[in-house]
Amino acid sequence: MPTDDAPLLRALSGDRPERAPVWFMRQAGRSLPEYRELRVGTRMLDACLNPQLAAEITLQPVRRHGVDAAIFFSDIVVPLRLAGVAVEIEPGRGPVFAEPVRSVAQIDALTAIDPAMVAAAAQPVRDAIALITAELGDTPLIGFAGAPFTLAAYLVEGGPSKEHLRARALMHAEPDAWNRLANWLALIAGEFLGAQVDAGASAVQLFDSWAGSLSPEDYRRFVAPHAHTALAAVRGRVPLIHFGVGTGAILADMRLDGLVDAVGVDWRTPLDAAAEVLGPDVTVQGNIDPALLQAPWPVLEAHVRDVLRRGRHARAHVVNLGHGVPPETDPDVLTRLVRLVHEERG
Repeated sequence: MPTDDAPLLRALSGDRPERAPVWFMRQAGRSLPEYRELRVGTRMLDACLNPQLAAEITLQPVRRHGVDAAIFFSDIVVPLRLAGVAVEIEPGRGPVFAEPVRSVAQIDALTAIDPAMVAAAAQPVRDAIALITAELGDTPLIGFAGAPFTLAAYLVEGGPSKEHLRARALMHAEPDAWNRLANWLALIAGEFLGAQVDAGASAVQLFDSWAGSLSPEDYRRFVAPHAHTALAAVRGRVPLIHFGVGTGAILADMRLDGLVDAVGVDWRTPLDAAAEVLGPDVTVQGNIDPALLQAPWPVLEAHVRDVLRRGRHARAHVVNLGHGVPPETDPDVLTRLVRLVHEERG
């Protein structure tokens, strides 16, 4: 494969390249003027399932910033749309479902849908990835999916929520129904990841954006087994990255019993402390504070150098933000940040 010697894949395998690889979550999107121009008049999920649009949006930040990987332009609810679930992304709000899934009967009806429908309906995804990899050459493409808990939180709440109270209540009130729902979501996430790998993705990341709202006990009992199922669908085919926000208390659990190659760390936990918790067999990813992208350059530069220094305590380090690129970010700052990381050695 042309990407085999790419710095990202070397770092994910435990090798430490001459310079740390860098990419950004949400690097494709609202921070780029070329993205905003391209998206005029097109709804988010329609753009995700338009191969030409999805390919162009995926490639824009690679051309502009010189990052070491592309992240496939999609959304965590796309596999739900492919499975026939009525969902839209409302500007300024996020995913909104026509029918929240809250009762046992609704869960039974939803989980009766064959997860293989996702792979069968994913031809636009495969077509987009064929276009992307043809241009990327030796730059890897990262595929991704939403983790079962984060998808369930949106489904049960019917849209975005700060505390995910209904989802967390469902775990305890109806544990069997919860596990059926989470297992089904894990299977559709696995199908979506598999379609991306089949088409040419070189690595995958599972996003569990809301895992930090859980207690460690609830995460281990109700969530980790389903995250494991999702990523196990492509185990041994490509490197696996697991990321969550606010997961300091469950960082060791994010390894999923040794399944993953890298764990993403948000800005709250210093990377040297994270490396000590995660151990010598896991690459760390992160953890530049997205808020500091708005700071004066000397402040951001000092912060990035500190992140790089702390990242040397892990077996390898993939430089990233502790969460996604904020939409108001100046793209030139990201380009300058990539150059800074590439100038550092070791």
